[in-house]
Amino acid sequence: MLLTRCLAAVAVALAAGLAPMAALAQDASGIYSAGENVRIKDITNVQGARNNQITGMGLVIGLPGTGDSQQMRVTNRALENVIQRLNNIPPSELLNQINSRNVALVMVTCQLPAFMKPGQGVDVTVASVGDAKSITNGILLQTPMKGADGRTYVAAQGPISTGGFSASANGSSTTKNNVLVGRIPNGGIVEKEVPVTVVDNTGYMYINLINPDFATAARATDSINKSGLAVATALDAGTIRCYVTSVYRDRIPELIARLEQLTLRPDHIAKVVIEERTGTVVLGANTRIDPVAISHGSLIVKVETKTNVSQPAPFSNGQTVVTQDSNVSAKEDPAKTVVFRSGTTLGSLIRALNDLGVTPREMISIVQDIKAAGALNAQLEII
Repeated sequence: MLLTRCLAAVAVALAAGLAPMAALAQDASGIYSAGENVRIKDITNVQGARNNQITGMGLVIGLPGTGDSQQMRVTNRALENVIQRLNNIPPSELLNQINSRNVALVMVTCQLPAFMKPGQGVDVTVASVGDAKSITNGILLQTPMKGADGRTYVAAQGPISTGGFSASANGSSTTKNNVLVGRIPNGGIVEKEVPVTVVDNTGYMYINLINPDFATAARATDSINKSGLAVATALDAGTIRCYVTSVYRDRIPELIARLEQLTLRPDHIAKVVIEERTGTVVLGANTRIDPVAISHGSLIVKVETKTNVSQPAPFSNGQTVVTQDSNVSAKEDPAKTVVFRSGTTLGSLIRALNDLGVTPREMISIVQDIKAAGALNAQLEII
């Protein structure tokens, strides 16, 4: 009777799981893929138009005794360089009067987007590299920031916001958020534009897929060729080469804007991602399982020990005796067998197992067993 109710629950779950399959669309090649059309802009990048990592090292001042200690000699050396650069007073005469706990050595980083012009502002991130306790409410001195080529592209300066606080007294302390890392909104001023080359000398432009896939690259190529905006060729799973015709040779921004608005239905690999720490299972849209029967049950062994005290009658010269009674019991739930036919989605399987009351960790074990049996037509990734 229990098995009948379980199979009925599975049938209802499978019926509910068949509805999303109707939304699967069939393309010209006869392959089913899930989802809706997306813009090329959302799944690709134009080669050459990318962010650039900019880094610099500077000093944060104005800290209320929470900066680097005297053991951080590099901080003192950096402070000497600043003093020597700003005036002609010998640094040794000033360092004796400066409390270095008000200064911290920091690393300043930012992502410089392409096409940023001199004078524009960018956000920068400031992080302590010494033994400072906090850089909250500190002020970053002007810091030149360089790219991988060693050239200075950004100059950063301004008050730091950490979004937290730290307080201590009599050996007790409390901290909210990370007080050693902060941001300066628009604290970086672009000093030099990063050179960007979108079209090479032969008239070719390259478009890169964010998630390389041969089917998606082929569909994007067809969409571009049908539009007549450029002559496209898929070089591999992640690169599409577009020949820029003479019509758009001097109108590259307009060409890119029109290409980015073209739509296609991207393809995705069937993948199941499992996180055992939290019991999370993430399913890909195209995940399918072959015909498989699953039998799942649980055995619970319970051992109970009860302590009894035997007390003799008064004036009987008897002794108090402690005895223990052990009771061992075993309970095994009836096995629940579920049969799935070919083409069933793993999402339907998960819903069916949920209706049977399977715990998340038991569900993860079942998915792994299905993969081991060769019935899971998807990549299984455990993180």
